[in-house]
Amino acid sequence: MPSGNGLGPHVRDNTDGTICVEYEPKLEGRHEVQMNYEGSSVEGSPFSCVVDKIDNSFITAFGTGLVGGLSGENESFTVVAKKGTAKEIEVKIDGPAKVDLKRKDNPDGSANFSYMPMTPGAYNINIKYHGKTIKGSPFVSKISGEGRKRSMLSIGNCAEYSLKIIEPDVVDLVGTLKTPGGQIEPIILKKMENGELGIAYFTPRQKGEYLVNVMRQEKHIKNSPFKIVVGDKELGHAAGCTVHGAINEGVANKANEIVVDTTHGGYGGLSFSIEGPHRSDVECYKIEDRVYTIHYSPHEPGIYILNIRFADEDVPGSPFLVNIGGNPSGRVRETVSKEIETAEAISPGTTAEFILQIPGTNPFDMEATITDRDGVSELCEVMDQEDFHYLIKVTPKAAGLHIISVKHKGMHISGSPFQFTVGQLSGGGPHKVQVGGPGLEKGEVGMPNVFNIYTREAGAGTLTVSLEGPSNANIQLEPRPYGFLGAKYVVTKPGMYGVHVKHNDNHIPGSPFMVNIAPDSGVARQVSVHSLKDRGLSIDKPVTFTVSFNGAKGHLHATVRTPSGGHTDCMIQDLDSGVYAVRFIPKENGVHYVDVKLNDAHIPDSPFPIMVGSMASDPAMVTASGEGLEHGKC
Repeated sequence: MPSGNGLGPHVRDNTDGTICVEYEPKLEGRHEVQMNYEGSSVEGSPFSCVVDKIDNSFITAFGTGLVGGLSGENESFTVVAKKGTAKEIEVKIDGPAKVDLKRKDNPDGSANFSYMPMTPGAYNINIKYHGKTIKGSPFVSKISGEGRKRSMLSIGNCAEYSLKIIEPDVVDLVGTLKTPGGQIEPIILKKMENGELGIAYFTPRQKGEYLVNVMRQEKHIKNSPFKIVVGDKELGHAAGCTVHGAINEGVANKANEIVVDTTHGGYGGLSFSIEGPHRSDVECYKIEDRVYTIHYSPHEPGIYILNIRFADEDVPGSPFLVNIGGNPSGRVRETVSKEIETAEAISPGTTAEFILQIPGTNPFDMEATITDRDGVSELCEVMDQEDFHYLIKVTPKAAGLHIISVKHKGMHISGSPFQFTVGQLSGGGPHKVQVGGPGLEKGEVGMPNVFNIYTREAGAGTLTVSLEGPSNANIQLEPRPYGFLGAKYVVTKPGMYGVHVKHNDNHIPGSPFMVNIAPDSGVARQVSVHSLKDRGLSIDKPVTFTVSFNGAKGHLHATVRTPSGGHTDCMIQDLDSGVYAVRFIPKENGVHYVDVKLNDAHIPDSPFPIMVGSMASDPAMVTASGEGLEHGKC
């Protein structure tokens, strides 16, 4: 008791394998119940309990849920008050994530509470009785456990609105929307699938007449301004949406299907997220007239939460608690980490040296340029070192942000262009880490798969690289000067691996990178490609090259990945024993990637990049400026 004297509790046998311990508190404050069975203390003893006196009646609160617990598990506690007054007890929980509090009032004046926290952190449990806060409240419950992994998907096209007019060119059009309340808001215009001009994201918040002004060079286009009349039916409201499918239970590593019908929901954007103890793959499988079929596949069994929102509100029933069954994936995770120190500032006129490893390249086709703030570019010195390592020397002339482009055969290598600040470095963060290399795109069992990591602009912190997949990975990080790191990993089993790159425990953009590790390519290593022209090609003109097996045996398959994201198969003709001609006709300008495989394993240097047309898209030539890139307001 708070005074140090003990109370003699009364122990009653319920004759059903349970006992009841009763005691009558005489003082306010913290009481501890010590419970021993056959001389040793019972698990959880001593149990602590806070007693308070409100309106001349004692009120007590106890239970492990007031102290702490594990994320993803039910935590409970009990509040006891005067008989028949349980309804006067009020409980609220605030914490790092919303929790669903379940309550059961008993006739003896007690109330049982339970909640399932999904995110680790400190939760404040506020308890009031007759409107007054009880002693010890708010109780701080510390929830531990792994942080939740979240995967999400946003679908905007249920918020598209067609203006029923054909406009050949959308680039120089500017749109504004005048709401019924007289406010002017900017809008994004897009070309719809049927070629009509439309609003990409129309989410009206009030009824009435909206005016859409579409201007070209400050003059209205034909039929502008457009009038849109919004009634109750057009306003985005989540209550009009229905959801069915795998919203209560599902299976790990299988596609679980959910169908969301937004037909009666008006105009709004749909967003879907799933969080749980492990990552999940999420995709929008098909869209038919505002009915969306979504597939999700958690990597491991466990309890997951599905959030489905429409027009920024939860649809009826959301968030859904889903019990995922099935077998564990058996995936193994290997992690290495490295402390990164703040990079030293480089002053104008000083030479900096970078080392990059770029397998499958030819030193004669490598070039690097540095571009300053004013868009002036200068060539850098590129020196060939062993094992596809290149030393690049840059000498910037002025202070400020520069862009370093590293190209092979006129095309940016994976990860290029890189940012490079001369003078004082500005604020860093995980979004400033850049990665690139073949080891993030494809790999092979038993071979070192390599990629480059650039951390100079990100600032000090801990960089971690993890590989998760069917087998253990041997990961090595090779420190290099001026903020570059070399990473290489070797795995022993084929399959899909996730490469997680984090800076201060936050994923960098694009992480985790999903890499398909092929079985030992074996005989595919003997195959070679001849007379493949990789530039000076044009649309609708056939591209042909030959493939020699050099004694290898197996099935040859070649596909082309186009700049717009399409895949097309190449024609293959037998020329001679073990020699084949491969042919395809490009339909668009830009960089195409040709995958050449023998028995589903890439041959050396595949995929081959080839350039159609004279100018590839060059991200180093795009610049952005404005205060909104530096700071903003909610």
